[in-house]
Amino acid sequence: MGSDQNGDVKIGLKQFLADRRSQIESAWNRSLPFGDYVSDRWDKAALLGFGEGTSVYDNVVVLGDVSVGKNTWIGPQVVLDGAGGLTVGDFCSISAGVQIYSHDSVRWALSMGQDEIEYSPTKIGSGVYLGPNVVVAKGVTIGDRCVIGANSVVLSDIPSGHVAYGNPCQVSREIES
Repeated sequence: MGSDQNGDVKIGLKQFLADRRSQIESAWNRSLPFGDYVSDRWDKAALLGFGEGTSVYDNVVVLGDVSVGKNTWIGPQVVLDGAGGLTVGDFCSISAGVQIYSHDSVRWALSMGQDEIEYSPTKIGSGVYLGPNVVVAKGVTIGDRCVIGANSVVLSDIPSGHVAYGNPCQVSREIES
């Protein structure tokens, strides 16, 4: 490609980005990272084999064996670590900055590589809300219809139908039907 063609491509991309920014701004009053202007959240979810109606932002990191149900929203800057297996149910809302793990390298690091990396399946039920910046450790199960408060660190299982928050995360109360 000659320098004139490179210049044309650059101008074309700048115009495309300007047009997309304008469309997004007028439709939803938001500004996004570049990748979210050019990728479709529902297409990415379908490509990953996630359930119908699920959306996942372009900047979400998805590792290993991750299964997500239908009509789940996965916000920006999320990490879904399925190295040890991760299942997320239907109708979940996974807020910005959430990190869900199914492995850790704590013993491996402390043993200077002598111990193995540890893996354990992690499960998020259906109808779960994970607030911004929640961290879920490997092997944890969060039951159906739970609310986990912002900035919580979930180190143990949370039973269905409960609100929990804190660092470490603790059950606060039962959700009323």
